[in-house]
Amino acid sequence: MKISRRAVSAGGLGLLAATALSPAHALDGPIADLVDGSEDFWLAVEAYVYGYPLVTMEMTRRVITNVPAVEGTKGPMGQIIKLREYPNASFRDVTAPNADTLYTTAFVDVGKEPWVLSIPAMDDRYYLFPMLDGWTNVFQVPGQRTTGGKAQQYAITGPGWQGTLPAGVTQYASPTDIVWILGRIYCTGTPEDYKAVHALQDQCKLVPLSSYGKDWQPPPGVVDPSIDMKTAVRDQVNRMDAVSYFTLLSQLLKTNPPSEADAPILEKLARIGIVPGQDFDKSKLDAAFVKRIPEVGFGRIMLHFKFSDGDIKDINGWGYTTRTGLYGTDYLQRALIAAIGLGANRPQDAVYPTSLKQPDGLFSRAYDGSNKYVLTFPKGRTPPVRGFWSITMYDDKYFFVANPINRYSISPRQDLKKNPDGSIDIHIQNESPGADKEANWLPAPKGKFILMMRLYWPDENHPSILDGSWVIPPVKRLG
Repeated sequence: MKISRRAVSAGGLGLLAATALSPAHALDGPIADLVDGSEDFWLAVEAYVYGYPLVTMEMTRRVITNVPAVEGTKGPMGQIIKLREYPNASFRDVTAPNADTLYTTAFVDVGKEPWVLSIPAMDDRYYLFPMLDGWTNVFQVPGQRTTGGKAQQYAITGPGWQGTLPAGVTQYASPTDIVWILGRIYCTGTPEDYKAVHALQDQCKLVPLSSYGKDWQPPPGVVDPSIDMKTAVRDQVNRMDAVSYFTLLSQLLKTNPPSEADAPILEKLARIGIVPGQDFDKSKLDAAFVKRIPEVGFGRIMLHFKFSDGDIKDINGWGYTTRTGLYGTDYLQRALIAAIGLGANRPQDAVYPTSLKQPDGLFSRAYDGSNKYVLTFPKGRTPPVRGFWSITMYDDKYFFVANPINRYSISPRQDLKKNPDGSIDIHIQNESPGADKEANWLPAPKGKFILMMRLYWPDENHPSILDGSWVIPPVKRLG
């Protein structure tokens, strides 16, 4: 197991890291002594890492769709979930919520027949509707960047599907039966703009191909009482023993086939009973490994989080990655993103620099609302994007922070004021910096906090965050 000795910032993908890093120590002590030199054990760990995205996606699908009707962030298979407003500081359903785009999402199973997604004309409004396969690869991204603002219709087809599509409907071939549509539509959050975006959401349609062009009403969802709707998905996945995990993985492989590039690893996995298209043969797995494989497997994933070979960049206290959405055979990176950033976009669509601490010489210090900070963009050096950019304030648990002006993020839509030299200061502090600076104020809590920047549709020309030619400025503590 080759691990780089260069420690990097985990900030850019820190949404779930605080509770995830402890299993990284699973390679210490008696476990390491027990399995040292066991080739089959490490092969099983490799299988765990390989299958983690597919198993996580399936468990996510079960929880999100296990309801009789659309309500809040959940909805049955094949039904569009429409979030109608941004959450406030009391929201605790999902970590790292955003106040820039309204989600319009759905899970579909394209194994029996294709599903047709209709997107209305968005004109100049920014939007994107990434489609993820069961392995978490973003296989298509209709949106302002790729397909423009006109009305459009797409038939999402499953593996091996052959048939004829209606005129004007474009085929998007999914490599797997499971498809997660994660639509986002930009909204300023004003009552007028909420109304406009709600109208666009209501014009988004999702129907099976056999019902396209007909007056189709989705049936009620079927609720499975055995599905745990309270425990976090990642905790449900991580507590499975190896037999349960590989049994589910083998079932999923039947309808979510691996890519041709996976042939070398699949040849090895057959030795421990994992063969695509077949049930898991648990007789080929050493019973002594059953409980230890998930612990060590997840630890291996999080070691990639903590020690990487460039997957995570650390620039002026901001951590981020541009290796998301499409993974090829980089199974560790794919598993890592599934664990701490499930649903991540391609970097051409969005990059999420995150800052946990303020750099201070050789050291760094956690942000604290007892201090005052400033982030200065030099003249003409605000984030180069063709979509939008924003900076969101979170408390140390990645939730919004209550404040007197109900501002959870800051962006150009606040009509930011420039300094005489053309630079822009973002004031990050608990109390108002004064009426003359309040347009540029990002309110902080009194205690610890975290900052996340959202860069949608980063400019690919120079300068760009994608090639490192645009550098994020550091947050500086005042006084």
